[in-house]
Amino acid sequence: MTFSVAVAGATGYAGGETLRILLNHPEAEIGALTAKSSAGDRLGVHHPHLLPLADRVIGDTTAANLAGHDVICLALPHGASGAIAAELELASPGSILVDLGADHRLESAAAWEAYYGGAHPGTWTYGMPELLLAGGVRQRDRLTDANRIAVPGCNVTAVTFALAPGIAAGVIDPSDLVAVLANGLSGAGKAAKPHLLASEILGAASPYAVGGVHRHIPEIEQNLTKSTGAEIRISFTPTLVPMARGILATCTARLASGVTADQVRQAWERAYADEPFVHLLPVGQWPTTAATLGANTALIQVAVDERAGRVVAICALDNLVKGTAGAAVQSINLALGLPETAGLATVGVAP
Repeated sequence: MTFSVAVAGATGYAGGETLRILLNHPEAEIGALTAKSSAGDRLGVHHPHLLPLADRVIGDTTAANLAGHDVICLALPHGASGAIAAELELASPGSILVDLGADHRLESAAAWEAYYGGAHPGTWTYGMPELLLAGGVRQRDRLTDANRIAVPGCNVTAVTFALAPGIAAGVIDPSDLVAVLANGLSGAGKAAKPHLLASEILGAASPYAVGGVHRHIPEIEQNLTKSTGAEIRISFTPTLVPMARGILATCTARLASGVTADQVRQAWERAYADEPFVHLLPVGQWPTTAATLGANTALIQVAVDERAGRVVAICALDNLVKGTAGAAVQSINLALGLPETAGLATVGVAP
């Protein structure tokens, strides 16, 4: 089944990564490529690594330029997808719309207004197939035949994968959840920012959005609440480190009363035994971001700190692949009835 796909925001990191994956998809035909400030440029000026598309001219991001494709990917900053999506509802009603930004992830209008500001753009089907839902089902069942898909945040994906199995199985105490992340700089986007200059970031690690203000917090809590059915709160602190890609999420929680280390590991084993892209590593082997570069994989390890009475769950992934573009393509495959793994690599690039 061949499908046509347009990408808005094609010159950004998320848009470029989406195109890189789609170039290797056996059924995808890449159509319109659009952007705002770089409209009129050739794609190769911004993504010289995408050689098959290097001579394509970028159009302006308008509903007219995007309409008519089977799939339209909106790789736009938060607050920008809602308006163009509303126009596409009229201009291209038969298209599957996929938002790689934040606009349609949250179910709570109050949470959107508190963390993003402005009117809530609405809620689309959440694009995390592996998400564990209370009752033993997974989000993948809700993506079949979906025509409006909200791709998860990259930090959200790492923390959710790390903690959801323990919460769903009841082996950790969900009242005391802590996540500290090491984040590659591409997660901050492609726009020039003084604190992301090489002279500022090389040789440095720096926390940001400290104290419960990071915009991914309500989305993480939304996911983990779905895994247990009870409201969840988490302490979340991201840290920028001098690498281009990758997230390493170190998450801890209080061990539930009477639970053994074997029961803890069994919860994660059961959760990911049949998942093609989320892998629990052998005991004693720890995830590294380097092992996930370029691949739609998340690597997990879990251990029990007996002395502290806490579970430690660690997840590594490529923020641009499994954290963004790979999740988008994975969800598109499900929506179109294609094999979920089509076009998605599990082999990383090392060293």
